[in-house]
Amino acid sequence: MNQPSNTEITSDQTFLNVGKRTITMEMSAVNALVDRIDESFVKACNIILNCKGRTIVTGMGKSGHIGKKIAATLASTGTPSFFVHPGEASHGDFGMITNNDVVIAISNSGSSAEVVTLLPLIKRLNIPLISMAGKPDSPLAEQGDVHLDISVECEACPLDLAPTSSTTVTLVMGDALAVALLEARGFTAEDFAFSHPGGALGRRLLLKVSDIMHADQELPAVPEETPLTQTLVEMTQKGLGITTVLDSNGKLSGVFTDGDLRRAIDNKIDINKALIKDVMSPNPSYINEQMLAAEALGLMEQRSITALIVADDTQHPIGVIHMHDILRSGIL
Repeated sequence: MNQPSNTEITSDQTFLNVGKRTITMEMSAVNALVDRIDESFVKACNIILNCKGRTIVTGMGKSGHIGKKIAATLASTGTPSFFVHPGEASHGDFGMITNNDVVIAISNSGSSAEVVTLLPLIKRLNIPLISMAGKPDSPLAEQGDVHLDISVECEACPLDLAPTSSTTVTLVMGDALAVALLEARGFTAEDFAFSHPGGALGRRLLLKVSDIMHADQELPAVPEETPLTQTLVEMTQKGLGITTVLDSNGKLSGVFTDGDLRRAIDNKIDINKALIKDVMSPNPSYINEQMLAAEALGLMEQRSITALIVADDTQHPIGVIHMHDILRSGIL
């Protein structure tokens, strides 16, 4: 007789129930952490905050995977940090740790041989050790200058074997440290962007109007007395659909766009005789070159326009930024 397959035995509802049970169990484990944010947590934060070197994170197995994420989060939020594999540390990589550093050692059992082996070396360097262990009477917990309790009642795994709830709790404790330190350092969005210069987030927080505006010979500009026909030549050559109009002192007195041209034609203006001062839009608004490109894009969308004039504090135009320039920059 053929035995039914696992697929036939397991119903869709079983998948749903197990998934919900897993999430509920891990939520419960995380909620239990709240009461452990105490004096030990404060001490750990102060140790890291006062560290003159780097925060070294180490852990074996699944704790190591979580440790890598904690180190990455710390590093990207203002706390210089990196992960050292405890096995590799025993074969030369311990030399990466200096006497100005602090170590966060992670082990759910608190007895991982590769981690415990490093404890005498850490003590010999006379550097602070923050232990994150699930057993307060373990070698790691007892050797730590401060111990952060990451214990759980049980794993979400029905066998209570696979690291599930314990790794989630460890990660959340690491996030709590990182965010507490972030706020203590006064870490800003711009600081965060410097840690993420390659992505859209970094570009959005770092890219300024001055970085992508059309300036110098690319800046379309004509004096007020310029004939409209000549102005159109300037606009065509610069290809931005806009030109600045300057007074006798070289200050911004107006702007002329493709839209202004259409309105002039609708009003039966003789474009062969008109001067630009007669058809320009006077007293235009302008932006500062230090404005973020993302803010400039927001203004364009708000005003339903495609370009903005950039001027200095004396109202002398120094550039034009077009929506296409911002979109090409990849900040979205």
